[in-house]
Amino acid sequence: MSYSPPRRPLRFARSFFLSGVAALLLSPLVASAQDGGSAATARSQAKNADWLYAGSDIPRDTAWQFGVLPNGVRYAVRNNGVPPGQVSIRVRMDVGSMFETEEERGYAHLLEHLTFRGSEHIPDGEAKRIWQRFGVTFGSDSNAQTTPTQTVYQLDLPSVTPANLDEGMKLLSGMIRAPRISELAVAAERGVVMAELRESNGPQKRIADATNAHLFAGQLLGDRSPIGTTASLGKASATSVGAFHDRWYRPDRAVVVISGDGDPAEFARLIAKYYGDWQVDGPNPATPDFGKPDPKQPAALEIVEASQPLAITLAMVRPWKKRIDTVANTRRLYLEYLAQALVNRRLENSARAGGSYLVATVEQQYVSRSADVTMASIVPLSDWKAALADVRGVIADAVKTPPSQADIDREMNEIEAFLLKELENARNEPGARLADDMVRAVDIGEVVTSPQGQVDMFKAIRASATPQVMLDISKAIFAAPVTRVVLTTPTTAGGNAAVLAALKAPVTARDDRLAAVKADFKELPAFGPPGTITSTNPILGLRAERIEFANGVTALVSNNKVEPGKVRVNVRFGTGNRSVSADAPNLLWTGDYALVASGIGPWGQNEIDKLTNGRQIQMNFAIDDDAFELSAESRPADLADQMRLIAGKLAVPRWDPAPVERLRIGYLTGYDLNDATPNAVLDRNLRGWLTDNDARWAAPDKAQIEALTPAAFRAFWEPRLASGPIEVQIFGDLETVDYKKILAETLGALPPRKVLAPPSGRQVAFAKHVTEPDIAYHRGEQGQAAAMTAWPTGGGLASPRDARGLEILAAIFNDRLFDRLRAEQGASYGPVVDSHWPTGFDSGGYLLVGSLLAPKDLDRFYSIAKEIAADLVTKPVSADELARNAGPIREQVARASTGNVYWMFLLEGATRDPRVAAAALSIQDDISAVTAADVQRLARQYLTPERQWSLAILPKGMTLADASALDGSPAAAIGGR
Repeated sequence: MSYSPPRRPLRFARSFFLSGVAALLLSPLVASAQDGGSAATARSQAKNADWLYAGSDIPRDTAWQFGVLPNGVRYAVRNNGVPPGQVSIRVRMDVGSMFETEEERGYAHLLEHLTFRGSEHIPDGEAKRIWQRFGVTFGSDSNAQTTPTQTVYQLDLPSVTPANLDEGMKLLSGMIRAPRISELAVAAERGVVMAELRESNGPQKRIADATNAHLFAGQLLGDRSPIGTTASLGKASATSVGAFHDRWYRPDRAVVVISGDGDPAEFARLIAKYYGDWQVDGPNPATPDFGKPDPKQPAALEIVEASQPLAITLAMVRPWKKRIDTVANTRRLYLEYLAQALVNRRLENSARAGGSYLVATVEQQYVSRSADVTMASIVPLSDWKAALADVRGVIADAVKTPPSQADIDREMNEIEAFLLKELENARNEPGARLADDMVRAVDIGEVVTSPQGQVDMFKAIRASATPQVMLDISKAIFAAPVTRVVLTTPTTAGGNAAVLAALKAPVTARDDRLAAVKADFKELPAFGPPGTITSTNPILGLRAERIEFANGVTALVSNNKVEPGKVRVNVRFGTGNRSVSADAPNLLWTGDYALVASGIGPWGQNEIDKLTNGRQIQMNFAIDDDAFELSAESRPADLADQMRLIAGKLAVPRWDPAPVERLRIGYLTGYDLNDATPNAVLDRNLRGWLTDNDARWAAPDKAQIEALTPAAFRAFWEPRLASGPIEVQIFGDLETVDYKKILAETLGALPPRKVLAPPSGRQVAFAKHVTEPDIAYHRGEQGQAAAMTAWPTGGGLASPRDARGLEILAAIFNDRLFDRLRAEQGASYGPVVDSHWPTGFDSGGYLLVGSLLAPKDLDRFYSIAKEIAADLVTKPVSADELARNAGPIREQVARASTGNVYWMFLLEGATRDPRVAAAALSIQDDISAVTAADVQRLARQYLTPERQWSLAILPKGMTLADASALDGSPAAAIGGR
């Protein structure tokens, strides 16, 4: 069973999510006013419209329209109404970190930061405020990304009008064409990038850098991380960064992509208006030679990291080849993906059965136009040599013996089901995703086609996938002129020589292919006679109905076409976190993986895989404050069996021990990562700290993990799976199904369920007030620290407007913290302020302020946070500040409210408590109604020093006094081991 969608073949991820139908050449958007009717112009226009598809025979997606401006700027535009009123703009510059010289390392990324500070149209530092006034959330709706091969600028404009679209295009083009690169701006953003480098530094980054340097030895990819180095960034100046911009930021290296709720012709006109007069001096510089894999470089590397578990990377590295993207190329990509899926199925089956590794997967990638790599990632249990040998053995068998046609069909069924699902939901693909996929396709030299085009091509490809063909493909992707291996180990395993010896050791093909599995839904025991519906009522204000069955099961059903061909299911049962005491050990932490993987009735994981093969049937588990949840994304044809599977999990759970043991080992394997960095310490412990070490959120210690047994797991979860109440949500395309009958025969047919009385009521404690920060420690870099401060707020459904007001208060606090801590001082890359208001408890909410920092900046953080809090208490915010922070929140809600996921989340519990629906329906009004006086009232009510809690995370052995005494040099800021 696929509990999450299958990993996509290369084209899936890069050009699949595009709607429309296949067609011939596109018509030009703008004809020349001088010779529009001439044959020469027609040929030129056809060429301009053909720039993405040159040489390709892949069916086009006619929803996209293409063009090239006279100065070389290429563009792709299309109409898309998801979400309504939004236009997504992407500007791709054909320059990344592999275009830098040694002295310029990090410049592409630094320039990306500078671009967002301002331009000829925007004063320095004002860009964020301007975007906020447009309803844009900084960091998500407006952002940028630098990779080894490209720099991409992103702007998602909500509630678009002709005026703000024109202004947005003007401002973005000015930032890209003529950013303000002053010495002051370079110094400020260098500090931010240094903070980003410091915050990312640690064992995992060291491992990643060393692994890349080893796998791609002799290639630019091996030592051109986009973040750069402290040495090169420290020497960056306005002159040197400006020269980098002038060399690479050129119209003939730019692609502008627009997808959104508007006229493509108008999009093209605006591109011509704001990019058409862009001129630069000199010829376009040649793209650097990225290099090829060098077989003379060492094949084996041992990386010793005391805080990291055993891990192996085995890579078969081939030179990257530039290919025209054709139907034949698509066939190759699909078959390569299929060959990986066949091996991954066998590796996972071995891990389930208790093999020599916890997890092992293979993946073939085309990396940064530099290498064609097939990579095996292995987490050994203890004997790393055995794990490496076993994975090599599975690969050896894959290139020796053809797969069976049944094995091929099983994996092909998964791919086809995924393609059909995307085809059915094509019209609901967000414009932002379509724009991102177009940019990705340009970067890797692929084209885009429609979902129908993908399905049609796949049908022909599937027919060609014979056992012999797949054997040949396997031989191709698991062979290479260069094979390299990396062992990461907490203590030395004998050095590079020992790793090389293990790689060179003879390999024995492992003939452990999956045995044929038989399973049928008819094997599931009957739940009982169909249940009786006792009431059916519409929910006022919503296109949904409430259904209640005689056994107490309630359902909220919305039959809509928001996502054609898709049905979302969420079954809530029991009382979730409230089912356990705040001060008693529990096994809530074991449910996410092991509860689903431990089987259903007569079936284990392999049988469930067989049952759901090629179908849209899933099962995901989550824990909410007031319920446990089993959820799935299905389709109308599969809904009946989807509900049978979920009902079976509740009625006749199976208790296979292997998933529990695998979970235990997995937790223990990663346990020593828990204090390797400040972030790791926070991820594990923060929620427990905020709730005064409430056992429901405090992470389990090593002894608790070691003590986990299948018997203890069952004893904890069996009564909870059997508990009520049950509430089911079904939202989606239900026109062709009798959902009442399906519910009656599944959840409605279950016997009445006992409700476990919550042992600890609806109250959640908050961390005890401190006058000096509590201290926690990490074992990572000496230059890394973190600071947190928080205040308790509230919870429940009694004050929904206050919950919205606190979100705006948090946004204003975050905006001010960003300006002072990052934009002005460069002390942090990503400070964060978050408001949490639980609805399943009447307390437990908090406003949390935090940041990763250098130790020397801890005092500065606490001082700034104290000043911001005091100012919010004593002074009302301005109308502009309120609008700039409330507007993006309101826009996010407006966009999300067009989808079923949003409404299902907000309406959890609505069949039991009418206040839930009322609160969901009032969100937009509640946000709009928040005033400056409300913000100040909430600040006065909650941001009180006498209830404040603070914590600092320091390098082990350091004190706050030591941190304050550190100097501000780059060496002190970045630190070392």
